[in-house]
Amino acid sequence: MGYGLGIDLGTTFTAAAVDSAGHVEMVSLGDRTAAIPSVVLLRADGGVLVGDAASRRAAVEPDRVAREFKRRLGDPTPVLLGGAPHSVASLMAHLLGYVVRTVTGRQGGRPDRITLTHPANWGPYKRELFEQVPRLTGIDRVGLITEPEAAAAHYAAQERLDDGAVVAVYDLGGGTFDATVLRKRGSGFEILGTPEGIEGLGGVDFDEAVFGHVDRALDGKLSQIDPDDAGAVAAIVRLRQECVLAKEALSADTETAVPVLLPSVQTEVRLTRGEFEEMVRPSITATIGSLHRALRSANLRPADLGAVLLVGGSSRIPLVSQLVSAELGRPTAVDIHPKYGVALGAAALASGRSGLVQATRSQPAIRPVAPPPQPDVPRVPAPREETRVQATPGFGAGAPPPSLGRGKADGSTPARRASRRGVVIGLCAVAAVAIGGVAVAVSSSGGGSAGTTTTPPAPSSASETPTLVTLASPEEPQTTHATVVPPRTNPPATTRHKTPPRTTTPTRTTTPTTTTTPTTTTSAKPTT
Repeated sequence: MGYGLGIDLGTTFTAAAVDSAGHVEMVSLGDRTAAIPSVVLLRADGGVLVGDAASRRAAVEPDRVAREFKRRLGDPTPVLLGGAPHSVASLMAHLLGYVVRTVTGRQGGRPDRITLTHPANWGPYKRELFEQVPRLTGIDRVGLITEPEAAAAHYAAQERLDDGAVVAVYDLGGGTFDATVLRKRGSGFEILGTPEGIEGLGGVDFDEAVFGHVDRALDGKLSQIDPDDAGAVAAIVRLRQECVLAKEALSADTETAVPVLLPSVQTEVRLTRGEFEEMVRPSITATIGSLHRALRSANLRPADLGAVLLVGGSSRIPLVSQLVSAELGRPTAVDIHPKYGVALGAAALASGRSGLVQATRSQPAIRPVAPPPQPDVPRVPAPREETRVQATPGFGAGAPPPSLGRGKADGSTPARRASRRGVVIGLCAVAAVAIGGVAVAVSSSGGGSAGTTTTPPAPSSASETPTLVTLASPEEPQTTHATVVPPRTNPPATTRHKTPPRTTTPTRTTTPTTTTTPTTTTSAKPTT
């Protein structure tokens, strides 16, 4: 019997669910959990590790692992892994291919249809790039749906709301935030207004806040780690994982400790829930502002909401429900598995059981993806050679790495040293030209005063001064005198030094020499 497959390619975790004969369930992708980390590691022998296997190997080969790369979709700069550039779409294709192969093997056949989810705040450009992911994998019969819409479809299947009730979906995931307002219509939901969101805000930012707290507690020792020390870099990767576990522990406990096992220091840093909440409070306040904008686009007030559905792993932070309830004055509903609600709803949409209604958009709820045009070509093509010069090194994550080796000067790299040598040489050349010009000017002035001083020459007018030196124009080049004609920018300075001060004494020379040879020009003096 056929089945529908829903896949949530999240920033930090990837989950999949199947809908077969009206029964929706999660598919176990990891070693011990249903979801797997959104991690891809490319080995030197060409092998690809995904999920838990890639996370375990990351401590040994941190320069070959990519995390949180979904946030970089749309960035033209590829991700550099092991010295080779890779596009974000190709990394996501590796992740998607692993999920489809795993589910196909456990279900005994390929799905009838697949639904992929993406953030609601993605524009046409990112959606178009995302559509390339199943094509690179060679998967057909694929549709796209926004993550809040998929969460609403799962919520509708639970039949928790009366017909006509209005609910807001607050989706705070690992890398993005989305807010959508919906109204219950029969067996589905009607989307009201325009979904709002904040791209680049999610659980990974909270992880960075914890990491920064540890660095400050250690007086910046993390910033002094040598990035060329493989052992130290591996320790930093493990420390980041400990920061994630500490953040998750504070959702249930009021205090935790982050173990620090670095080559130079072995200790632990204490972190309380109050300290963590002060770090993330500004970000959560910004998400509530986006939710208000979504309500205004639907011409609704907070009092019109029946409830606010909290979706995404980061929505389990206690401060989220507290601030949302206090700001909107409405109750919050947390899914039993906030990480899996999107995948479960996508599976229902893939099987066609959901009654999701699109009232404010002309396109269908599920946007089909065109099948791969050439199934015989390699599924994940290698990046073009010219992209290598644009690649930036990865540090085991798509997010910016820690500021290691702060004591090392940036000029230690060969490229910077060559650049500085070029600047020094250029400055020396400019100084030499300037000194030569001054010497010529002094010599000319001295030559002019060496003759008789009784009768200086009559100066030419301002308009006639430039005629002392005849320059070859670009339109009519003088090839005969090309080696002796000075540049166009030099005549003003030359004529200023060669023209004596204005005087009323008459002179017998009324017409200056106009020959183009330098000796005639520099000796334009009165004849005694």
